[in-house]
Amino acid sequence: MGVDVGTLLSKMNMLTTSDHGSVVSINIFVALICACIIIGHLLEESRWMNESITALMIGICTGVVILLTSGGTSSHILVFSEDLFFIYLLPPIIFNAGFQVKKKQFFRNISTIMLFGALGTLISFIIISLGAIGIFKKMNIGSLELGDYLAIGAIFSATDSVCTLQVLNQDETPLLYSLVFGEGVVNDATSIVLFNAVQNFDLSNINSLVVLQLFGNFLYLFILSTLLGVVAGLLSAYVIKKLYFGRHSTDREVAIMICMAYLSYMLSELFSLSAILTVFFSGIVMSHYTWHNVTESSRVTTKHAFATLSFIAEIFIFLYVGMDALDIEKWKFVSDSPGTSVEVSSILLGLVLVGRAAFVFPLSFLSNLIKKSRGEKIGFRQQFIIWWAGLMRGAVSMALAYNQFTRSGYTQLRENAIMITSTITVVLFSTVVFGLITKPLIRVLLPTPKHLNRMVSSEPVTPKSFTVPLLDSEADLDGHVPRPNSLRMLLTTPSHTAHYYWRKFDDAFMRPVFGGRGFVPYVPGSPTEQNEPQWQ
Repeated sequence: MGVDVGTLLSKMNMLTTSDHGSVVSINIFVALICACIIIGHLLEESRWMNESITALMIGICTGVVILLTSGGTSSHILVFSEDLFFIYLLPPIIFNAGFQVKKKQFFRNISTIMLFGALGTLISFIIISLGAIGIFKKMNIGSLELGDYLAIGAIFSATDSVCTLQVLNQDETPLLYSLVFGEGVVNDATSIVLFNAVQNFDLSNINSLVVLQLFGNFLYLFILSTLLGVVAGLLSAYVIKKLYFGRHSTDREVAIMICMAYLSYMLSELFSLSAILTVFFSGIVMSHYTWHNVTESSRVTTKHAFATLSFIAEIFIFLYVGMDALDIEKWKFVSDSPGTSVEVSSILLGLVLVGRAAFVFPLSFLSNLIKKSRGEKIGFRQQFIIWWAGLMRGAVSMALAYNQFTRSGYTQLRENAIMITSTITVVLFSTVVFGLITKPLIRVLLPTPKHLNRMVSSEPVTPKSFTVPLLDSEADLDGHVPRPNSLRMLLTTPSHTAHYYWRKFDDAFMRPVFGGRGFVPYVPGSPTEQNEPQWQ
């Protein structure tokens, strides 16, 4: 009996020690987040730095301090978890992006975004995978299988949309922001779909049928994920419109919006869909319908609450990535051959450069062919910035690499350790170097934001000057749709027709049921339409 009591007390003591360690770790991490916010504010006017790079550098410095104080045994205070990233940190970032994105620019360029995000990612995936197979098989890095090479293609095809939000300004460069960010969302979803497909399909016998199955699986996931996000957004709009939560408590309105958005993300994960696409389109639909059904205080609260949650999650991600970059356990496996690790990292970085260039410039050319006016075309300088800004690799690549090459956050094979450390190196180099140069590069290549706005017609003066994006509220009010008289006009005119009928359908059926702009909520004092969240 005495032994049992002693064992129990020992376990209780271990549990207490573990809990104390967790509390200490959380305190340190929260303090570091506060430091990132303060330093980021002080560097707000810097043409080089942004919050992402600031958090990354603070994470690296903190990792060095922990490494020194622990005697070289550890460099971080939290163990990386894909669940932590995909379930808790990524949803608020992507949802807020959909909720705040300028929809006119996004839907105006939806065809180009889909070209870059879907077809472009596939091209990059093929080039990186083939390059890895052709080069790494000749190197002494261990026994990687076909699935590993294809996983490498998916991992390094994923751009860092989080860092893109930091280095591009939605107001100064609306075209670049909508293209690079919109492509980033679709790109992340496509990369994750490809990664999951590589893990789930039998790659021992690749043929045309397997390729068709992969393509069909992508279309299935893309369509269903988008529909799930739209349904979640419409359901939240309908519930809030019918039940008038605001007459009792605005807190309920805010809570139901947050919970419905997160529910859509988790349902997508439950059904093995693309949760990124689901929560992104849920944010778009909520900003179009749900946001207009709540009281004025709820509108202000939701707008800032979503932005704040997204901001904290972004800082958390980059802070941890910087801290985890010095994880001694991973680097021990490659310490006997540092040259090999550097060589692998350089090759992967080169494949990223080539893979992105292989689709940005050709697909921009194709996109320009179907553009109606000169102002809608993507110039070479803009193409170069799109190529450059999309070179950054971040948390999605890290999470996928950990998923493929580690077990419970730990690396036990030399070849896996080489791939993990190489991924960390590419992420750090691309984020810091490419991220630091992006802002000055935009100022050099596109020095006048007013000129850029005029080029892309982001805010046309009269309805006649509209290029008629999908969701412009002023276009084609007279119902006139020009008849195409050439192949190029036939390719561009359907956007006018689709927009006109969409607006009629939205005004006649959707808004009476789900609310939206023009709907007066139960509680008086609703703001006018110019207060809506970044609609224009």
